[in-house]
Parts: sequence; structure tokens; C-alpha cells
Amino acid sequence: LAIGEAISPGQVCVIKDPSEADKFIDNAILVTEMTDPDWGPILVRASAIITDKGGRTAHAAIVSRELGIPAIVGTQNATQVLHSGQSVTLSCAEGSEGIVYEGILNYEKRDIRLEDIPKIRTQIMLNIANPTAAFRWHNLPCKGIGLVRMEFIIANIIKIHPLALLNPSKVSKPDYEKINQLTIRYPNKPDYFIDQLAEGISQIASSQFPYPVIVRMSDFKTNEYANLIGGKAFEPVENNPMLGFRGASRYYSKEYREGFSLECQAIRKAREVIGLNNIIVMVPFCRTLEEADRVLEVMKEEGLERGKDGLEVYVMAEIPSNIILAEQFADRFDGFSIGSNDLTQLTLGVDRDSARLAHLFDERNDAIKQSIVHLIEKAHKKKRKVGICGQAPSDYPDFAEFLVKSGIDSISLTPDSVLEVIQHVAQVEKLL
Repeated sequence: LAIGEAISPGQVCVIKDPSEADKFIDNAILVTEMTDPDWGPILVRASAIITDKGGRTAHAAIVSRELGIPAIVGTQNATQVLHSGQSVTLSCAEGSEGIVYEGILNYEKRDIRLEDIPKIRTQIMLNIANPTAAFRWHNLPCKGIGLVRMEFIIANIIKIHPLALLNPSKVSKPDYEKINQLTIRYPNKPDYFIDQLAEGISQIASSQFPYPVIVRMSDFKTNEYANLIGGKAFEPVENNPMLGFRGASRYYSKEYREGFSLECQAIRKAREVIGLNNIIVMVPFCRTLEEADRVLEVMKEEGLERGKDGLEVYVMAEIPSNIILAEQFADRFDGFSIGSNDLTQLTLGVDRDSARLAHLFDERNDAIKQSIVHLIEKAHKKKRKVGICGQAPSDYPDFAEFLVKSGIDSISLTPDSVLEVIQHVAQVEKLL
């Protein structure tokens, strides 16, 4: 599967594990079986990515879009066919399937003048996780950021599980030493988490100020939390982390409540101390109305009270219950952001990371489209905005067309797809 539309000639570097980072050559094409948040330091040095496993919503696919580098995922055998030092040209510009050509090939590059991009009514926003990338893409004709993934900052900049900073005596000796090394300037270790997270969020929010920037609270799965320094001491082992202890359920739990407090303090610092009051907080994977009430109460206890000092709180619409009970969720939140990846996974019963089932994973399925139409209708009835931050409109221009016709308020896109989608939306709006 091709991710992005770029072409990248370069040298192959096959690596099996992120611990082999010292073997990676800067600006090489990374070839590996699959990636997860532990690969972050290597991915930011790569010119392109090729993986054996994964689909459009795999970690490598999501990160490559945000970094603005091309990727081919789900090849099944790239690590066997390609070898380190080999020169190839990776192309994602020839349809939905990526192609790897042997050798360095010539290709044509076109420049687009931003002044020639049409003006449209639909609000176009960005999906951004990397603070550095925020300034790389800030000149795109967008009005805000529809999704800031807090996980990127935690995994790649902070690197330490928040509970390990609060309870260092519970972690292993090697992890304890790593924590001390990273936090050497901080007598009070939790301040390290608050400061680094607030700084990363602020960097992203400032790139689009005064337009809205929606920051999603942490949405790691337990296996991903466990991979943070000190994380294994605090995380359960789950058979199905995708449907396990994640999102809203963590925030009010006795197991993670203290860690969520650090996240809230970082948001408060970014909004109240640094002054970026364009930050909107978003709650992910909120399964029930009762859970929504509990999370909002915890946030209030932490000084993030909905409505106070203009604070808006959104909810991710990514579980069928969010759609079915849209009016009741609208009574509790200021807006919705459709997470089409999880919504598709949970509606169709398809593992979004399965390369074998990738042909079944399609956000354009009628069940998903009818759910979105229902959500927009019910949310607008309650005068609540609806945006989308899932991958579908970035990948499929016809899906973006459907969203515009359905009355979506905003579409948040990966940077590589912004100009193409704007052109398509402009054509649709002329017909409405």
C-alpha cells in the first residue's frame, strides 16, 4: 500500500529492531518488518519507509504522513528481497500500490503556488504530532490543527512513563538510571513530564495561533505504554490492547489517575502560563455517557473545567456508542471529531492493523457513511461542530466530497494531502 504521493530515491537500510539505531544511516530508506513508537528516533532520520506488515492505519503509515515522507506498508517480503546498501527508487505517486524500482531513477518535481489554491468554505485543518513538523507545514492554507497526538511527544521526547516519574522506586534499576539521566536537571521528576509535554504542545499550537488546535489526551494502548521507560512496572498485559485499558477509561482509574494529572497540568501550563488559549482538549475512546461524566469531573478537579476561561472539550467519535448516543454526548462535549480508523474497525469488526484484512477495511463502506451522516445531523441539532481527523479524507478525495455534501464543519488532513483535497472540495462546493 502506498502512503503519500512522493518519490524517494536512496540507499536501503534493513533493520530488524529499534535497538539497532546505530546501524541506521541518516536519510536512508528504512526497511523493516513493522514499526511501533519505539522506532521514533529512527523514523525521523529516514527519507522513506518500507515494511513487511501493516495497513493504512499502521504506525509506520501514520508517522510517515506526519513526517512528510513516503512509505510502502504491507509488502510481506521487503526485508527478504531488499538488502542494506542497495540503491532503489521508492514511488508512491502511481496509485494505491507503492513500487520499488531498482537503481536511482530520474523523476519530475512540480512546484505549486499557494496563491493559486482556491478559497473554500469548509474549514481545512492539519493532523500533526511532531512539534518540528508543525513549523514545516505551517504555511499550508489551513485554519488550525484538528488532531495533535500527544503520544508522539511522550514517546519520542519525554520517553518515560509518567507513573515511573511519580513512583521511581517501583521501576527496575536500569530504567531508574535512564530516568535519572534524562531528568538530571529536575529535582522534582514529574516536572520533567509537565514541562516537556507543555513545550511540545505549545510549539504545535503556536504554529497555528489563533486558530483552534485540538489536543487529544494520551491514547496509547497498554503495550505501547509498557514500552516507555519504566512502563512495564505499571501496565497490565492484555490479550487485545486495542479494545482494552485505553483512552477515557484510564483517566479516572486509580491505576492511571496520577499520570493523567500530569497531562492536565501540561495542558494548563500551555494554555494559562504560555498563553495558548487556542488549545482545545479532546477525550479519546470514551465508551459510555457515565464515563464521559467521570472524565469531565476529573478534569475539573485538575483545573481543566469545560467552559472556564473559554476551554472547550471535544470527544472523539470513534465508537458506535458515540454515534448512537450522539445527542447525549453532545450535551456533555463542545464538539466531535470523527476517528474514522477506529470507527471503521469497530463497525466492520476488522483489525485495522491487519495486512491480511486490509481489503475489507474501507471507511467508504455504507455503514460508516450512514453513521457519519447520523452524527452530523444529531450534533448540529444540538449546535455542536463535527470534524474528522481520521485518515479517510486524506486518502480518498471522493470521501472528502461525501463529507462536504453531508455538512461536515471541518476536515483535518495529513499535510501531504492538503492541496489535493482543497482542490477537490472547491469543485464540490461549486455544485452545492
